[in-house]
Parts: sequence; C-alpha cells; structure tokens
Amino acid sequence: MTVYFIGAGPGAPDLITVRGLRLIESCPVCLYAGSLVPEEIVEAAPDDALVMDTAPMHLDAIIEQIRIAHEGGKDVARVHSGDPSIYGATAEQMRRLDALEIDYEIIPGVPAFAAAAAKMKTELTLPEIAQTIIVTRTGMKASSMPKGEQLEILGQSGATLAIHLSIRNLVYIREALTPYYGEDCPVVIAYRSTWPDELYIKTTLAEMKDAVRAAKITRTALVMVGPVFGNAEFRDSDLYNPDYAHVLRNRGKKKVVA
Repeated sequence: MTVYFIGAGPGAPDLITVRGLRLIESCPVCLYAGSLVPEEIVEAAPDDALVMDTAPMHLDAIIEQIRIAHEGGKDVARVHSGDPSIYGATAEQMRRLDALEIDYEIIPGVPAFAAAAAKMKTELTLPEIAQTIIVTRTGMKASSMPKGEQLEILGQSGATLAIHLSIRNLVYIREALTPYYGEDCPVVIAYRSTWPDELYIKTTLAEMKDAVRAAKITRTALVMVGPVFGNAEFRDSDLYNPDYAHVLRNRGKKKVVA
C-alpha cells in the first residue's frame, strides 16, 4: 500500500501530469483538497473509489482515513493543488506517515507561479535583468516568517518575486519593496491562474492596492513583482548565440554535415 501525494497543478484539469492522473484513475481511495483542486480531476477516480474532500477536515482525521486505507491494503491518491513542495502542508502529513511506517511517494505538479508566467507569456529570468526567482509569502495570522526571510531582506536581491498568500498584505509589500524596486516596478496580480474565472492585473507597486480593491480580489491570488513583467530591454541569451561554443555546439572542432 502506498500514499501518493499528487500535485494537481494550478487549476486547469489538463495541467495535471500524466503520472498523477493515472494514479488517481487507479487508486481506490482519493483524498483531495477540495477548496483548490477542481472536481474534474477527482472525477477520474474509479467509480467505486472512496473520494473525500479534506478541506473541512483536520490533520488527525485525514491521517485516520489513510490509516484505515493502509489496514485495508488500499492505495491512496492524496491530491493537493499546485506542486506538493510549495505551501502544501504535506511535510506534516509525511511526518505522521513516517511514524506509522506507511509508505508514500510524491508526484510533482505545475506550481501557480509557473502557470501565471505562461499565461502572461513572460520569462521570469531575463539576461542581465533577473536570474533569480524567489518564491515566498508574508507573515499573516496563520504564521510569522522565519528570521531573515522578510521582504525587506529578500527585496535587496532585486530578484523576480512570487509572493503567495499575501493578497491582504499589499500595504506592507509596497512599503517593504519600494526602496529596492521603485514604486513604478511592474507587478502582476494573478487571480486563480488557469481557472475559468482567472484574472491577471498588470499594475505597479504604487498602484496595486487600488487595482486589487477595484477588482474585489480578497483571496486565491499571487503577487508577482519584478522588472521582467515590464518592457525590459535585455540582450539575447548566449544559449543560441552562433558565436558561443559549448559541449553540444563545439565551434571549430566538429564539422556540420548538411
């Protein structure tokens, strides 16, 4: 018996991996985070499968369902949104499974920041503009940020920022980042990326709060900050530069045969 932590992707049913979908189709038990995982994905479970929405359940109740499945020798598809490695609360579940000596595997998924970049037709790393992506959040009621991970510190990098779980903390984001990015720095508010009601707002650090208020967005949105979202002037990468030699394009040593 194995528990499969499956990343269902950002929302569009066809953005789940083939491996993840096949596991859902074969597991007799499917536990899914119903608040963020579309029903179309779990509808792929076998007709006789036990399918449970874990959104209203606490951790002990979820582990109990897995324990029951383990006793019955039934594989479990534990379906989370996005990728299980990012803000998925999977580590605490795996810790419990380790204690119970229950086997598990992790199936990666498409994270929301990657889906938003695709929708925006934006590369998050541009030569000499940004070569680092920081996936972070801000301290809210649920939990504070570890020492050294505040935006006042991360912002000094000038990297592309994907700020999760912080749509209600825009005043702090503006105040923390403006000294490093400038008030005119491009911002994208990505609401429910790839869902039917998705919305992308192009704005700036100075204007994002008003833009979000006008759109009446209060949850399920990603704040993405950085010059890559503007009309940044950047040079071409050396990757396809004909004058740049590398191991797969060893200029001057191998003759190209037409």
